[in-house]
Amino acid sequence: MNKLFLGIDTSAYTTSIGVVDENKNVIVNLRNVLKVHGQGLRQQEAVFQHVNNIPELISLLSDSVDLDLIDTISVSSKPRNDISSYMPVFVVGKNQAFILSKVLKVSFKEFSHQEGHIGAALMKEDRNLERFLSLHISGGTTELLLVENKEDNLDIKHIGGTLDLNFGQLIDRIGVSLRIPFPCGAEMERISQGGRTLDNNVPISIKNGIWSNISGLENYFIKLLDSGNYGKEDIIITLFHTIGRILESLIQNAVRNYDIKDILITGGVSANSYIRNYLDKGNLDFIYPPRELSTDNGVGIAYLGSVKNGHRW
Repeated sequence: MNKLFLGIDTSAYTTSIGVVDENKNVIVNLRNVLKVHGQGLRQQEAVFQHVNNIPELISLLSDSVDLDLIDTISVSSKPRNDISSYMPVFVVGKNQAFILSKVLKVSFKEFSHQEGHIGAALMKEDRNLERFLSLHISGGTTELLLVENKEDNLDIKHIGGTLDLNFGQLIDRIGVSLRIPFPCGAEMERISQGGRTLDNNVPISIKNGIWSNISGLENYFIKLLDSGNYGKEDIIITLFHTIGRILESLIQNAVRNYDIKDILITGGVSANSYIRNYLDKGNLDFIYPPRELSTDNGVGIAYLGSVKNGHRW
């Protein structure tokens, strides 16, 4: 029987448990999206929901796999590969994973949430990428990363991205203004079908080639909404188009600066079909995780536990 590798991720909006085998097959991909009332979720509320979700998911896990086959339990214990990086939600997953590893008497490994997203993209990549760029775009992050895929762990350097808001935040804020339930991305993508991009000279701010300020875009698109002159599907598709333009510019400049052509696109916003299609029309080849693994999941963490050492933070 193949060894199994378990991953746990308790992010700002999702409780996740994933299991992969030693041949990189996904055995389990369990997720409970946290309940959000209004715009956003406070950490203390998210922690409470994770505490309640973990036993439910572990119960489902025990019905799905033979726990005796688990070789390693890995967890995302912090947002990024930085000693000062911290969010209370990840403590829930870390503690539960540690307890479970002791009960099952298996190895315990720690990774970052960001590494988990990269792992989900690397898992199905046939090539051994030694050095690559990774763009992590989500509700909490828009970061351009330089990654060295070392034998023991991923070495990640933050080299670009946004300087104020994140693109996931921007999308959600415009969505809430449209009275779309939070988180808004999937419903906005559905509404945008058939929309046409507006030729309104949308202001774009890019600094030093690989950094961008996007808070001004929030005010710009809110004014479009308030004007009443445009259909919401046209406004949304124009928002997606603008995000695609900015991301393409950041990536192109990073490719020139670092002479790297392999680019992983990860995070929840990377599941957006319009943004993916926009980027794919350029002259670069992008590597995406499967759509079901673009959003937060435990599968990428589980995979890293099968091939990397983990960290001692």
